[in-house]
Amino acid sequence: MSKLYKRLSDNEREEISRLLVQKYSFREIARQLNRNVSTISREVSAGGANKYVYRAVRAQNRARRNAAKRKKGKRLIDNNLRLKRYIYKKLRKRWSPKQIAKELETDYPLDMTMRISSDTIYSYLYVLPKGALKKELLACLRRNHQHRYKYAKGTRNVRKIEDMLSIEERPKEVENRIIPGHWEGDLVMGKYNRSQLGTLVERTTRTTILVPLKSKRSEEVVKSFAKEAKKLPKQMKLSMTYDQGREMAAHKLFTKETEMKVYFAHPRSPWERGTNENTNGLIRQFFPKGTDFNKVSRTEIKKVQDLLNGRPRATLNYRKPYQVFNELINTR
Repeated sequence: MSKLYKRLSDNEREEISRLLVQKYSFREIARQLNRNVSTISREVSAGGANKYVYRAVRAQNRARRNAAKRKKGKRLIDNNLRLKRYIYKKLRKRWSPKQIAKELETDYPLDMTMRISSDTIYSYLYVLPKGALKKELLACLRRNHQHRYKYAKGTRNVRKIEDMLSIEERPKEVENRIIPGHWEGDLVMGKYNRSQLGTLVERTTRTTILVPLKSKRSEEVVKSFAKEAKKLPKQMKLSMTYDQGREMAAHKLFTKETEMKVYFAHPRSPWERGTNENTNGLIRQFFPKGTDFNKVSRTEIKKVQDLLNGRPRATLNYRKPYQVFNELINTR
């Protein structure tokens, strides 16, 4: 059974400093203090220090400052039930701490008791005692994994999509986001790649449309995308940018149904559809890898769509996608 972790004491920090001067290794110091070697390594490297400049007094002061911050955040939230309930409610909607902090300023412009920094919310969450509540709230945070795309060596013989318009032919106004109405499309794949969810994202407002799909046959995908796109106001139906996936092979049918041109990004160039790639990461908060979309109802999918469009975005100066979208269609 593992021992309960205890923070390093002042005496232990003094001992670490003394042994480092005597050129003891981290492993030898850990053995002398009956500590894990990773604990010693983290302690010495904290605050940008290393084994040559580590000093016990500075480390003690840093530890006390950090402890004070943790306690302050815990007291601030636990002592304000209204603030606590607000934070929990927004977290459960998958809002980030930064979005919550900004929205508090909008919802309570004159109430300074309803103010908190995003760092304080993070600190509060991570010092919660282990249990179901901590697990639930931490699961609401977005995981910032820097995924990289791995491709097989050599070239693959992929059939080219007929009559496709390259992204290089796309008007400059699309790239600069000057005029709204230009979308990016993609599929989010489900468990074992046996199910899928269509995604459409408007580049200027970041408005997201989630499209339930029965299969990824091109005709099915195109018709489902077109059905959603036709509901949009005319001025918001200008173009769509897609990758070169075969599910968009029937792109001419999409254009015929919607009058929206389809532009295709270069192979293995996800950054050319960066808005969509980023949005897919947000969608994974609600539908993590391994989700079987065949078992997710349309009602659930559209509920997530509303949650995504109803939370503030930093790139929109903390306004909400639906809000910006409606402002634009009412002024054009």
